[in-house]
Amino acid sequence: MKRYLSLDVFRGMTVALMILVNNPGSWSTIFPPLRHAAWEGCTPCDLVFPFFLFCVGVSMAFSLSKFSSLSWEASRKVLKRGILLYVVGLLLTAFPFYPYRMDPDLTVWQNYAQWLGELRLVGILARIAMCYVIASILALWLQTPKKIWGAIAVLSITHVGLLLAFAGPEGAFSLEGNFGRRLDIAILGEGHVYHGYSNAEGVPVPFDPEGFFGALTGSCTALIGYLVGKMIRKNSDPSLQYSLVARMYTFSAVSLAGAMLLSIWIPICKPLWSVSYVFYTAGWAMFVMAFLMYLIDIKGVTKPFFPFQALGMNPLAMFVLSGLVAKSLPRFLHWDSAAVFGANEWMSLLYAVLFVLFHLLIAVILYRKKIFIKL
Repeated sequence: MKRYLSLDVFRGMTVALMILVNNPGSWSTIFPPLRHAAWEGCTPCDLVFPFFLFCVGVSMAFSLSKFSSLSWEASRKVLKRGILLYVVGLLLTAFPFYPYRMDPDLTVWQNYAQWLGELRLVGILARIAMCYVIASILALWLQTPKKIWGAIAVLSITHVGLLLAFAGPEGAFSLEGNFGRRLDIAILGEGHVYHGYSNAEGVPVPFDPEGFFGALTGSCTALIGYLVGKMIRKNSDPSLQYSLVARMYTFSAVSLAGAMLLSIWIPICKPLWSVSYVFYTAGWAMFVMAFLMYLIDIKGVTKPFFPFQALGMNPLAMFVLSGLVAKSLPRFLHWDSAAVFGANEWMSLLYAVLFVLFHLLIAVILYRKKIFIKL
């Protein structure tokens, strides 16, 4: 089977953007285009995570092709990888495995107990793990595109239905009133979810954008990527490449138009991973994928994209490395990027770009040495 360099490049570019967005020089002076939407809406940053899940889905079409059905062997491999991703994500969150600030009024064990009681139990890798497992099992079980689209419809309707049926007085799609917040707190406890959101009055509201509930629609993003991957595999003959790209552009336009129509009733909202957000981001993902396929796989323009290709061959390993480096610099080396680069938007951007370039360099070195770390 032909290897599509465009997929490696797309995945690498997505990881580079993830690293860029997650590592500004100063969180108080983030370069404006690198900010997420406060709640509803979609900035370029809000495309990054769904793009990666889309790539996961496309890759699944190739990696799962050796299984003809949902067998025990296939299920075991899928679950093993999902558990590994979750554990790595949890360890990354817990790193360096001790409280950063120790309360002198508490004993060491009391400090550790307090730290463990506030440890976030989900996150980006946990969301990837959940969506990968759900999407893989559904894809292996259902097999045909028609049935998989049926599963996407069921997951989407279930997501919207639960939001509406169990909405709080603040509203089904609001920060405080959405069902997903209450579900995650009920399962994980208030101390183990993200605490970075605030309501209109500025009061912090515990809500995890990578919680369990959003995995329903996050799996839809991966399944759409899987269907695109199957379409790519089916049309791998060079004579079919132009028509394949044309179809992907068409599906992109349909998905974007459908998302905008849906957004009249269901807001585009990344924290909730709303249904309109699924189709809006999938539309852009198909557009970018089609463009890269045309440029790289058809026209053969590869050299400018080589660093991203290298990064795309070690995506999760490099993402984990970026998290370890970002945590290690201030904790072990007492590095303060704002003090070194200055606390303004342009210097914040400069630091983020340099941070990405460092990891691109590491990825290129690993690629040259043929070291590929699989999670």
